Amino acid sequence: MSLKSLRAKVRNIPDFPKKGVLFRDITPLLKDSCSLREIISLIAKAVKKHPADLVVGIESRGFIFGAALATKLGLGFVPIRKKGKLPWKTKQIACTLEYGQEILEIHADAVKRGQRVVIVDDLLATGGTAVAATKLVKALGGRVACLAFVIELGVFQGRDKLEGSNVFSLIKY
Repeated sequence: MSLKSLRAKVRNIPDFPKKGVLFRDITPLLKDSCSLREIISLIAKAVKKHPADLVVGIESRGFIFGAALATKLGLGFVPIRKKGKLPWKTKQIACTLEYGQEILEIHADAVKRGQRVVIVDDLLATGGTAVAATKLVKALGGRVACLAFVIELGVFQGRDKLEGSNVFSLIKY
């Protein structure tokens, strides 16, 4: 399956979540087992260049890709969630997203000092969430091996905020 065919399955939804926004819907990719398998395979191939001990997925679609990637790579998986969703002691950080502010959390014992981490999410836009996730991993003593995204919206220049990090995105707009 080619990147072109994967890209063709992304559904464009105008004026969602608000007027003037063109939303890139990955649901058609998720419901097609061949597409989903190919996405995980291609991301795994890219991130294998950056040895890691753990995969961290950002709420919520990052959980889908992150857990599957962790399984494929034989690594553990850790979620980064919105405030109040994790049941134990957490480290938290505020971040600015495309449509407002959010507080993200990770369990305080989720990443051990020196562990190399792959951070995964479905979308890189402004980079706010990815930067926050990177800071959380580093605050726990982890090292970010790379960041991987299914889609990158280049117009928002989120990659620029991740300067110095290894960044991989599968489908670019």
